[in-house]
Amino acid sequence: MKNTIILLLKFISNYLAFSIGLDLFFNADFIEIATFSLLLTIISYLIGDRILLPRIGNRNTLVADFFLAYVSVWIFGPTVLNGYLQIAWGSIISAFIITGAEALIHMYMLKNLRIERNSSKERAKQNPKLAYGLEMAEEQEPIKKK
Repeated sequence: MKNTIILLLKFISNYLAFSIGLDLFFNADFIEIATFSLLLTIISYLIGDRILLPRIGNRNTLVADFFLAYVSVWIFGPTVLNGYLQIAWGSIISAFIITGAEALIHMYMLKNLRIERNSSKERAKQNPKLAYGLEMAEEQEPIKKK
């Protein structure tokens, strides 16, 4: 149930961001804005929240979410919206709004869901023999001929 709430919050925030960022510069339809929102919601949830947030933390995941939103509009925007010149402004405005909303969603997730951080220190504690494994051998000198 909590994942459904998170997905719904992400979709609503993405829809608002894209309606501001894309409708400001383009005549984007409801379908186009909803398509961008749904695409970014699914990709951001799977990559950002499920994979990156437990591994690299909140701040780095926000940077990844910013670039994910920016690149998704930058790549798919010209094909859907039939414009190349002002796509940068629409994507950067949308990316800033989405990153701000993602910060709030990540705070909600970190408070209400148990997200286990899987850092390298914790992995080293799980198997201490592999933490500082070295391969030790003696150097073999070539045989000197007399």
